[in-house]
Amino acid sequence: MTPVPPGPAAPMPVVDIDLAEPGAFRRPGGRTRNAPTGRALGLVRLHGRPLGMTEASGREPAELWRAFETAALREFPDAARGHRPRPGDGPPVRGGAPEISVVVATRNRAGMLRDCLDSLLALEYPRFEILVVDNAPADTSARDLVGRRYAASGRSDGPAVRYLHEPVPGLARAHNRGLAAARGPIVAFTDDDTLVDPRWLTALAAPFLSDPRTGCVTGLIVPAELDTEAQVALERHGAFAKGYTPRTWSLRAPPADPLFPFTAGRFGSGANMAFRTRLLRELGGFDPATGVGTPARGGDDLLSFFRVLARGRSLAYEPGAIVWHRHRRTPEALEAQAFGYGAGLGAYLAGALVHEPRMLPALLRRLPGGVRYALARSRERAGADAPTGEPSTRIARLELRGLLYGPVGYLRSRREERRLQRRSAHRPGGRAHPDTRRRGAAR
Repeated sequence: MTPVPPGPAAPMPVVDIDLAEPGAFRRPGGRTRNAPTGRALGLVRLHGRPLGMTEASGREPAELWRAFETAALREFPDAARGHRPRPGDGPPVRGGAPEISVVVATRNRAGMLRDCLDSLLALEYPRFEILVVDNAPADTSARDLVGRRYAASGRSDGPAVRYLHEPVPGLARAHNRGLAAARGPIVAFTDDDTLVDPRWLTALAAPFLSDPRTGCVTGLIVPAELDTEAQVALERHGAFAKGYTPRTWSLRAPPADPLFPFTAGRFGSGANMAFRTRLLRELGGFDPATGVGTPARGGDDLLSFFRVLARGRSLAYEPGAIVWHRHRRTPEALEAQAFGYGAGLGAYLAGALVHEPRMLPALLRRLPGGVRYALARSRERAGADAPTGEPSTRIARLELRGLLYGPVGYLRSRREERRLQRRSAHRPGGRAHPDTRRRGAAR
């Protein structure tokens, strides 16, 4: 089993550097920044391609940059080999770039949403729209923000920003609302607590363009900030890391992993994913009994990855599609998030059997190995940052508790979903929420 690499030891600034641009520092999301000093965590690239993250320190900016260069040459083989861009690393031909609909679900976080939208509007991609889905908001701050700050962005020479309202809580429902309104043949999803790299959509589009069997593409998620001990603890625990090597999975050519295809958490995360719009609509969208905001706590993204593979399509991971994530800042929020990750995994496994019952024999064969893997992974992560491993141990235990709760949460969420549908159907003048598949078929 591959050991978990050590993460950052203490709060520090996060920077973005490219070895092909000596001395230059950028903030997460592509913004320029004042030259930092001291200790920092850097995403190191070469000709735009991410190689990995490493720490370095310097008393002045030039010394810090040289320290990053030295660390990269030591830690990343491609840096030493002088990697050159791959044929697919550049932007697609402008006339052949498919339009992409970007869905951003939000709830009561207008400040973060503003930063996310600003980064999206700086994307170096020729054809995209932005759909902001306000999910059961407590106020009108998101609606006001979009109307006040971004109404003019729908001009003919720029991307449109559209505001949508989804009154029923649940991330899957919010995503389905955006999916129903999407105009592009590809629909991408990110969260309001992220910043996207300027070439995010360019990198997401590449696997779709290179292989018509690709049904889903996920990308790299790295920290946008490490300002608090809670954020550091999550990053040390592994956070969203999926590596820096492009990969493709399919049932036609299964990997050696004995748990495949049930290890959906290895494929990517919901803060950085894209689908062929027609395929996702054919699958019925995201299961509304999953996701943050429901008793299931999560699992909507993992279940969709699994169902894409079960449909016989490929899923690609492209590390060049970079999203910067702002981790939870307080210990209480971090613990809730850790429990939610585990619950989402358990809910996903339950949902996989509901939607794809023919996969039950395969799951039962893999279940003992899966339990052993989960326990070993938790022990490994808990000890990765010894002797300061207590926060990571706590996170691992919460994830395991969430994993055991997940199937129960999913069943509760399905019961709530049925009650909601019955109330909607019997409300005077009301009707059940339209199915995503039916809405998609009309387009």
